[in-house]
Amino acid sequence: MNAHAKICGLTTPETLDAALAGGAAFVGAVVFPKSPRHIDPLHGATLFERARNRARIVAVTVDADDALLTEIALILKPDLIQLHGHETLEQAARARLLTGAGIIKVLPIRTAEDFAGAEAWEPVVDHLMFDARPPEGSHLPGGVGARFDWTLLAGRTFRRPWFVAGGLTPDNVAQAIRVSGAPLVDVSSGVESAPGVKDPALITAFLDAVRSA
Repeated sequence: MNAHAKICGLTTPETLDAALAGGAAFVGAVVFPKSPRHIDPLHGATLFERARNRARIVAVTVDADDALLTEIALILKPDLIQLHGHETLEQAARARLLTGAGIIKVLPIRTAEDFAGAEAWEPVVDHLMFDARPPEGSHLPGGVGARFDWTLLAGRTFRRPWFVAGGLTPDNVAQAIRVSGAPLVDVSSGVESAPGVKDPALITAFLDAVRSA
């Protein structure tokens, strides 16, 4: 079965259109002010409406409080909420209750031991995402171009569909899929010309590489 892709941190009609035209299965709006890809829920709702029923809309959050989750649910109306912070199992369940959306939980990976918590998350999420643990001192939990050893995923099985993320580019995503066996891949900085500036040509190239992997 071919892998499917999520293009994350989209902020313009041109880049969203490139993702949709290239067959992205998921498109992400980052609602986190510290990120160079931040988009407020109202702007996101206007932009991402063109993606509705064409790709699954994902709101990416980092330790969001109830008020922000409620605002995202009412205004952006995402299909999925991505939890990219230090959320607990209970907070994930509450996010689902508050928003009515599915849940993607990101687990930071550097060594094989970092997979130990995955099993506990499977009953409460729709998807897992294994992302590279950011460098020490980074103020962002992801989107920094870091990657981990994809062979750590080889042969592993999970009860939920899962993404591999972190440092993926048009040039290496096919290898990442082959090595890890990932059914889903996620990219953000790997299709940018500058931090937070997506490049439609790189998005197209990335999706072409996923499709041919």
